Amino acid sequence: QKEIHEQPVVLKDTLEGRVTGNSILLESFGANSADMFNQVEHVQIVACGTSFNAGMVAKYWCESLAKVSCDIEIASEFRYRPFVTRANSLLITISQSGETADTLAALRLAKEKGYMAAMTICNVPGSSLVRESDFAFMTRAGAEVGVASTKAFTTQRASLLMFVTAMGKQKGTIDLAKEAEIVKSLNELPVQLENALTSNAVIESLAEDFADKHHSLFLGRGEFFPIAVEAALKLKEISYIHAEAYAAGELKHGPLALI
Repeated sequence: QKEIHEQPVVLKDTLEGRVTGNSILLESFGANSADMFNQVEHVQIVACGTSFNAGMVAKYWCESLAKVSCDIEIASEFRYRPFVTRANSLLITISQSGETADTLAALRLAKEKGYMAAMTICNVPGSSLVRESDFAFMTRAGAEVGVASTKAFTTQRASLLMFVTAMGKQKGTIDLAKEAEIVKSLNELPVQLENALTSNAVIESLAEDFADKHHSLFLGRGEFFPIAVEAALKLKEISYIHAEAYAAGELKHGPLALI
């Protein structure tokens, strides 16, 4: 609960100094980031667990907003299979700790496979991923005490949206009006989170209706499918209740039989 209720504050920290007026500041991503964005033709995201789910949301944004092709893979799968490196491909690693073993190994492998550059979205300055990447964007979520990442997931997605917006602006696929709309939404998020957290008592009451259940199915479509996946993960981690997530259109392909 501590980390759930810290979300509005840490999100303000994530945005501070990186958003001004109606713009995302390109220099937030480091020196030479403008040149790198100009060259990128493909984005490859690798991550594990909650960070992977945040990356799945970013895949939708990369292609729908910035018009840049994007693939995402679980880091352990990426490092243990042969793969083809796309031309002018940027590798993005996402990790709360910056020390996730499979993600770090994937980064080191990618360096041997001809990726144009590597960027990490991370929370811990000085961590291995930050030191070994060409570009680092810090989420500023603060120390993680609970195992079930909540504020990490929120700040990772905000960071990824800023990355997609900056890349799209530099490549000319996101115009000033769209950028202003995204910036406005980001600036409104901390207050919206505070408002959501005032519903704690209502949610606690609703939870009593489900306390005796042993299985849960979460459904989502589009960029909400990864949110369903993350919700199922959270329920498993916190309550030890069996939970699965499905793309909404897949309800009839298996889950309905369970119901």
